[in-house]
Amino acid sequence: MTADTKKQNAVSPSREEDYSEWYQQVIKAADLAENSPVRGCMIIKPWGYGLWENIQQQLNAQIKSTGHENVYFPLFIPLSYFEKEAKHVKGFAKECAVITHHRLEEHEGKLVPAGKLEEPLVVRPTSETIIGEAFSRWVQSYRDLPLLINQWANVVRWEMRPRIFLRTTEFLWQEGHTVHATEEEAIEETLKMLEVYRALIEDVLAIPVIKGKKSPGERFPGAEDTYTLETMMQDRKALQSCTSHYLGQNFAKASEIKFSNKNGQVQYAYTTSWGFTTRLIGGLIMCHGDDDGIRLPPRITPKHAVILPVIPKPELEEAVLEYSQSIANLLQAVPYHGRNLTVSIDKRDMRGGDKNWEWIKKGVPLRIEVGPRDIESQSVMLCRRDRPHKEKIKVSLDQLPAVVSSILEEIQQNYFRQAWAHREANIRKDITTFAELKAFFTPQNEERPEIHGGFVLGKWCGEVETEALLEPIKVTIRCLPQEQSGTQGRCILTGKPATLDAIFAKSY
Repeated sequence: MTADTKKQNAVSPSREEDYSEWYQQVIKAADLAENSPVRGCMIIKPWGYGLWENIQQQLNAQIKSTGHENVYFPLFIPLSYFEKEAKHVKGFAKECAVITHHRLEEHEGKLVPAGKLEEPLVVRPTSETIIGEAFSRWVQSYRDLPLLINQWANVVRWEMRPRIFLRTTEFLWQEGHTVHATEEEAIEETLKMLEVYRALIEDVLAIPVIKGKKSPGERFPGAEDTYTLETMMQDRKALQSCTSHYLGQNFAKASEIKFSNKNGQVQYAYTTSWGFTTRLIGGLIMCHGDDDGIRLPPRITPKHAVILPVIPKPELEEAVLEYSQSIANLLQAVPYHGRNLTVSIDKRDMRGGDKNWEWIKKGVPLRIEVGPRDIESQSVMLCRRDRPHKEKIKVSLDQLPAVVSSILEEIQQNYFRQAWAHREANIRKDITTFAELKAFFTPQNEERPEIHGGFVLGKWCGEVETEALLEPIKVTIRCLPQEQSGTQGRCILTGKPATLDAIFAKSY
């Protein structure tokens, strides 16, 4: 997806050679995270956590701007809470980690669990049940509504096939939970938060989305409707980037969330929940990365620019570093997308080429080279991450703030346009039968995987049982796009008359 055509890449294998292994190697090369001693869990390193912090700060501001307040609920949930909502617990049962003992005792030189709990505790896979219990106490009257809360937390879902960021046993997220007096208000809330996510993912992370509703087979357990933003990665698989759930009165009835309305009548409330996780860091890698590492959109990067001092002789070190600091000071006062530019000087005692490649792999948008000649000409050499690594432009010091701001925004838009073009080129709209669908998602030539796969936009009859037909080819209905054509056609799966437009794809 980049114009860089050099033969030597910083990451091996390349995307074309082995996309799955390329993804793992980018995480290593960019020093984002690593596997922990606990299977399925990850250690998020400073560069990766810096990304999450920026995502968190920007999303948190948007959540608060819509009237929500942050809270924190326990990590441990009594098993009986899950038993109140049968559909919900069925959806998560296989993924739950359960605590049955509360202490360790030494026995024959080994520590063994002791002190069996009267009631097992589930390590939070999601918080609807425990938050519902609190809501049943907090909500008594229509005057208590709407109740709008959010929490930033970690969750545990026992993952059999872990992959850093994309699927881990423990991951970080935010989960919003709200209570409303009417169905209309709850649905409005569900769609409002979906739009908050869209703005973050498209406008900040530069990843184009398809907004839509989940099919019944893909719906959140216990929800009336689940809304999603589906994104396409460079291998043409789908990544569900977030979800927003209209829960109706299902959880309200299970948790006894009731209130007295204006007429003094007691009725069940309507609830919602919605969430966003660290898997979007994986999405950033797979959407924007190239064979030299990750490429970070300027609006989300931990650092906008890194200054690389070029010191040919020891006696020139002081002058070059002073000049580098003056450039850093100049740029750090420049506002960009709601915050001042973050700029660092790489003063480490190591080869300049090694430094340069390290920052390329980390995806920093701009690299600024400074040496004795630049001091004389009062300029710098600027390198852009969205251009070939050897391409440099000379910028005078007086023009630098304006040029950097302009280039950063250009990089931001370039990444979005490239991802958009890739997605649009890989959405098939001419597939109309199940035989054609199976052929499209079945490898025809293992040496050229690009000849199959992507998104298929086609008709679906809406019959729930037909979703099982997709299981053998590992395809799912990713969503029913919000923008429906309304035209009559034939269901791809059954051939029956159908009007619903659906996105079919393989996914992470």
